[in-house]
Amino acid sequence: MTVILTALLYKRAIGRKTLAAMALCYAGIALAFLHDLGLRGVGMQQGSVVLGASLVFASTLSYSIYLVGAGHAIARIGAMRFTAYAMVVASAASLLQFVVMRPMSALDLPLRVYELSVAMAIFSTVLPVFLLSFAIRRIGPGSASLIGTIGPVSTIYMAYVFLNENISLLQIAGRLWCWRVCSSSA
Repeated sequence: MTVILTALLYKRAIGRKTLAAMALCYAGIALAFLHDLGLRGVGMQQGSVVLGASLVFASTLSYSIYLVGAGHAIARIGAMRFTAYAMVVASAASLLQFVVMRPMSALDLPLRVYELSVAMAIFSTVLPVFLLSFAIRRIGPGSASLIGTIGPVSTIYMAYVFLNENISLLQIAGRLWCWRVCSSSA
């Protein structure tokens, strides 16, 4: 979606290799979706899969809009400044939500929880966001988003290895197909 939005907003042509990669990647996503839809049978649970897929699509669209806007803003103000601004706004929104939704007594947690939270904040949020901003500056939002498809693919395998999640051949084929095609075209 980021590639399409970039092409539409900035009047840039999408190359044949990228178009082919996108078509194959979306075909891989469709395979994984059809697998999940088939597991749910007919009726209410299928509606849940469709609702979930719609929410994922909306999330992906909003993230694509962010990436395209980030590419423009990073070019103007720099990756470090943009990332710092974005993280301040995201942190303020998160803190505001906490204050509105939870009592302050919810902060009474063991020290280990805070240690793990700091580690997660640094290694799962701060570093990846800065690295993404630098990647957008160097290779553009479209290529950065295509390379970012490695994340969901690796997540399914980690869920299988570490959480004993079930995984089917259709899911493996769809994820590998999408990852291989998208990562090679970026």
